[in-house]
Amino acid sequence: MGKDPALISAIGAVSANGMIGLDGWLPWDIPEELAYFETTVAGAALLIGRLTYESMDVVPEDSFVVSRRADIAMRPGCTRVATVEDGLRRALATGKPVFVIGGASIYAAAWRYCQRFWLTRIERDFDGDSAFPETVDLGGWAIESENRRYLRERKTDTDVMCRFLVYRQDNPLPLPFPNCNSSGA
Repeated sequence: MGKDPALISAIGAVSANGMIGLDGWLPWDIPEELAYFETTVAGAALLIGRLTYESMDVVPEDSFVVSRRADIAMRPGCTRVATVEDGLRRALATGKPVFVIGGASIYAAAWRYCQRFWLTRIERDFDGDSAFPETVDLGGWAIESENRRYLRERKTDTDVMCRFLVYRQDNPLPLPFPNCNSSGA
């Protein structure tokens, strides 16, 4: 399932109207979609934005949290990083596969370094307060696989079409070398 240790991937879910979050969590309640996410990232090093990190009940070890706040409380096994690039370098150094898991600003900064993007397209509009970044253009990416399933959305008690897609970018940007003159994170 794309578990190559040298591979940087992103994973997320987006509604038909572009929403990815509501009140610090998902706009929908689709247990099978969340289970898919958890299974896909199991055992990987994660790159997470601060707000996404704070919304999570369980955060696995080797999670790298992008935040400018030096005083953020970190859970055991988690590390604060100042930039997406630093987080990706440190995640790769674990020897594990790497997954970027959001939020919106983290996707926007990291997608150009990703070789794969595991994206669930939830084919219904949902209210939200966080949108998938318009700057992430998957138009030049190849669809490597697609699986369609109707799943039960528990808030509305209706079935919704979910398209589980894996996109591939053949020429992601290489991570820039860190500036040796900087003070670091």
